[in-house]
Amino acid sequence: MNVSEAAKNSPIRVVVAKPGLDGHDRGAKIVARALRDAGCEVIYTGLHQTPEQIVSTAIQEDADAIGLSILSGAHISLFTRIIDLLKSEKADDIILFGGGIIPDADIKTLKDLGVSEIFTPGAPTEEIVKWLRGAVHGSI
Repeated sequence: MNVSEAAKNSPIRVVVAKPGLDGHDRGAKIVARALRDAGCEVIYTGLHQTPEQIVSTAIQEDADAIGLSILSGAHISLFTRIIDLLKSEKADDIILFGGGIIPDADIKTLKDLGVSEIFTPGAPTEEIVKWLRGAVHGSI
């Protein structure tokens, strides 16, 4: 088995995080459980994480991706800070995606900044799993 085949057979490692002061994490837990049930290795960091804590965890855990759940309205500044930290740590190969209460008008801005995908409320967890597999294994 070559390296790329081995990578496709190893579980996807994803950090699921709640940055900032938002205290509602039901959606993050639902996504974390769906990813885990689909065979991903999920590291859920819990509430009130700083961008620095999230990036540090992703690097320490050798994560393939970071999924953020943001309901606070601070999505542009939080995503921007995490993108900047990933770049400064030379870890910008970690895929960044997210979801939550994010206005449609801001989704394009976030993608232009480097966020790979945004899932809005009601997105089926199967869609998130399918997208993540494609993003990590290079088939999207």
